[in-house]
Amino acid sequence: MKVFLMYRDQDFDAARELPPTADALTQDLEMNTLLRAMAAEDQFLYTIVEKALLSSLHNPNAIRYRQEILRDCLENEDVIRKLYQLTIETGQQQKRGWLGIFSSYPSGILNSAVQMLDLFVTQLRQLRALADEHASRFQSEGLKRFFAMLAQELDDDYFALLDAHLKTLRFRNGVLLSACLGQGNEGTNILLHRPRGDRWLWLRQLLAGATTSSGFSVHPRDEHGARALSDLRDRGLNLVANAAAQSADHIKSFFQTLRIELAFYVGCLNLREQLVRLGGPIAFPVPAACGERKHTFTGLYDVCLALTVGGRVVGSDMNADAKELILITGANQGGKSTFLRSIGLAQLMMQCGLFVPAESFSASCCNGLFTHFRREEDSSMESGKLDEELGRTSEIVSLVTKDSLVLFNESFAATNEKEGAEIASQIVSALLERGIKVFFVTHMYGFARSFYDQDRQNALFLRAERQADGTRTYRMIEGTPLQTSYGPDLYERVFGTRIQH
Repeated sequence: MKVFLMYRDQDFDAARELPPTADALTQDLEMNTLLRAMAAEDQFLYTIVEKALLSSLHNPNAIRYRQEILRDCLENEDVIRKLYQLTIETGQQQKRGWLGIFSSYPSGILNSAVQMLDLFVTQLRQLRALADEHASRFQSEGLKRFFAMLAQELDDDYFALLDAHLKTLRFRNGVLLSACLGQGNEGTNILLHRPRGDRWLWLRQLLAGATTSSGFSVHPRDEHGARALSDLRDRGLNLVANAAAQSADHIKSFFQTLRIELAFYVGCLNLREQLVRLGGPIAFPVPAACGERKHTFTGLYDVCLALTVGGRVVGSDMNADAKELILITGANQGGKSTFLRSIGLAQLMMQCGLFVPAESFSASCCNGLFTHFRREEDSSMESGKLDEELGRTSEIVSLVTKDSLVLFNESFAATNEKEGAEIASQIVSALLERGIKVFFVTHMYGFARSFYDQDRQNALFLRAERQADGTRTYRMIEGTPLQTSYGPDLYERVFGTRIQH
């Protein structure tokens, strides 16, 4: 049985390594806030949603496959949570009952496997009952296939056959073995046979006064004889014990995979619940293929900021279709860094099949997301801050490929503006030449103006909006780069006095 709720044709690999960019993305985009909201203090959920968010899909069809399933989950939250709870209960019971792994004897392995199969049959019956009751409510390709698979493979004949096999494997009346005598009268070719099906055979034999076989008994104190018989029994049970254990392991693996893949959707349900409570809009993004250069949205906001402040935050609009460079300048404390984080988070959320925090959102996929944010001073650094920034840039360059997306936030400002502008200009130009999309938040006027004066058709220039009285709206608007970041009016607002020139 295959789950296939994350991909059309393969299981989700929860054991995969996180990408090399994981630490930088988590730190720069403040992803821990988002992950905690999705996990709801459940470490297993945290691990799965982290893997899903950081293991981006690059095919729009694969993204839409998950989106359809997620829509189904949002509309049938009660059923999805029941399914997920069933997988948790199955895992807990399995841990309490599975002792066969501690046994090296076939009889012990068989007994534990039969106990596990008994448990799994009960859980599979509950799973089938949920499918029978609720399958008609689901419309997505993935969940319709999943419930159809349960109906087909977990039918009444399957359970009847399972019950019959489990009854046989208990060997209530002992085991029937055949063997040949080998060298030294040692038993060879030991085979386990199906128990005789005629329950009244012994009575007919007794009434007939004849027996068809000879037998012997072992004295209760004959430890060597008992051990020899036990060894013969184990040799006969070896194949069936392994087969039963493999069957139990197969069903256990199915429930584990189902739990892993449902965990992602339960995390999505948890996030939706919190955002609805905060009044924040959510939308299913429209993904486009890598290289199409689509990037348009309305009302996009930083989901982590909304979760942190516990309320709705200002969203931004942007139309950057056919653009490869988006340069963002403007007032200090105007929301530029927050806007940049919202870009990165929305890209990750879209490319894992999740909804995004916006009123509408459409973007092309990227082959990799990279962030280069300004970091606080680190007293343990052995070199200067500019060297540290250039070192992180070198790491990005070694990993970046065509149609990647790189987010720079106040990068290369650790030196004087002329030198920083030159470094930034050369790096951005090289990335654009390789077909890499760039968002760049900067206060370096010379750097921003140099690209503006080139009149590039593939560039968009945004500015943090500032009203005439100095009020920040925290929205990004199209506009030419300005030479000032309006530090004096921010100083006056904070300290209540003007800077004296």
